[in-house]
Amino acid sequence: MNILFYLAHPAHYHLFKNVIKNLKYDNHKVFITIKKKDVLEKLLQENNESYINILKAGRKGSRFGIFKGLLLRSYRHFRIIRNNKIDLIISSSAEMGPLAKLFKVPFINVFEDDLTLFPRYSRFLGPFISTLLVPNSCSTGKWEDKTIKYNGNQELAYLHPSNFNPDISRVTKYININQKNFIIRFSKLDAWHDAGKKGLTDSLFHDIIRILEPFGNILVTSEFEVKDEFKKYILKVPVSDIHHLLYFCDIYIGDSQTMTAEAAVLGTPAIRFNDFVGKIGYLEELEHKYKLAYGIKTNEPDKLISQIIFLLNIPDLKQEFATRRDHMLENTIDVSEFMTWFIMNYHESVKIMKENPEFQNKFK
Repeated sequence: MNILFYLAHPAHYHLFKNVIKNLKYDNHKVFITIKKKDVLEKLLQENNESYINILKAGRKGSRFGIFKGLLLRSYRHFRIIRNNKIDLIISSSAEMGPLAKLFKVPFINVFEDDLTLFPRYSRFLGPFISTLLVPNSCSTGKWEDKTIKYNGNQELAYLHPSNFNPDISRVTKYININQKNFIIRFSKLDAWHDAGKKGLTDSLFHDIIRILEPFGNILVTSEFEVKDEFKKYILKVPVSDIHHLLYFCDIYIGDSQTMTAEAAVLGTPAIRFNDFVGKIGYLEELEHKYKLAYGIKTNEPDKLISQIIFLLNIPDLKQEFATRRDHMLENTIDVSEFMTWFIMNYHESVKIMKENPEFQNKFK
């Protein structure tokens, strides 16, 4: 098959990278398209991936800029699909749906955020999607008949032990592993679905520093330029090493959904502080079912500080969370292996999963 993957976020590359490798190994022809977003292009370059950047300037913040970017991406994708006789389109971005419908090409939309949070997305783009591939914890509302669910989350597609082996030699040049190390993540929260949502603030960061600094090293990663007073904490590490670092750190704190989930599935205690808390199924599952993460709303900053202090006082914190992680792994599947099978056998795999959802346990 000729298969097109459109990646619109660094997390999408991580999600699909093992699947892409498996498909290539099985002699399928894979095309990767991207737009400029954070470290996405750098990730592809560090991993020697061939790709086409269809929007090098990135997305502009105004409504006109967003609409113009969508038109440009659609036009360039139109040419790629037409010229390469694409058989299957896969993306976490539903904007590929209308083009897939135009060319009568099946479109698998892979995501993990509940559609109830994005009613416009669901209403306007849902009709163009062939299959929605989501975790069991995800709600797809009126599109349940198009939905295939699996036991796990997207982060397990690249951080499951079958695909990720934490390498201490890749982090000792950045941190002293004989001390405690804490990662703090600032996200822009500027995507269209983040409108009006808040996360960590500078004043709260001051309070977090005051609590953590006596215990160890503070490492900051940010999607935007931080104030001069915070620059000494900025983490200077290749993006391809970030998950190794996340595994060996003691606590993660941030307003990023993705990095919260990544820390959690790696067994690093994860605290998320933003306005999405209580609303996203896979993060609620990591918090309440597996006790690997904590979600705190932005109107409860004192609770954030209390939660940090609580974790700092747990004896053998990392070992406790490693045990919780083991429990999570026992109850989930190797997501990349499942997705590889699902894509390679598309149509037949949809039928199998509809008739027997437990078939996925073959991929544990």
